[in-house]
Amino acid sequence: MPRVIVDVMPKPEILDPQGKAVHGALPRLGFDAVTDVRQGKRFELQVDVADEATLAEVHQLAETLLSNPVIEDYAVRVDGADA
Repeated sequence: MPRVIVDVMPKPEILDPQGKAVHGALPRLGFDAVTDVRQGKRFELQVDVADEATLAEVHQLAETLLSNPVIEDYAVRVDGADA
């Protein structure tokens, strides 16, 4: 069965306090190469078929339920193994 991945991230202009907290902890843990952190959400959806109609439905689902379009962007993709 195909798997569709929905990644949800805060829009660039929105403050990300969780990402800032992780970024602030990295140097204390000895990780100095990271210059910024943004934290988001990932959803993995099993579907019967990853056709155009199903992906359109997943886009609608992502916009209405999985993300807040005012403060978040989302991206939909079919898992590479299932594409």
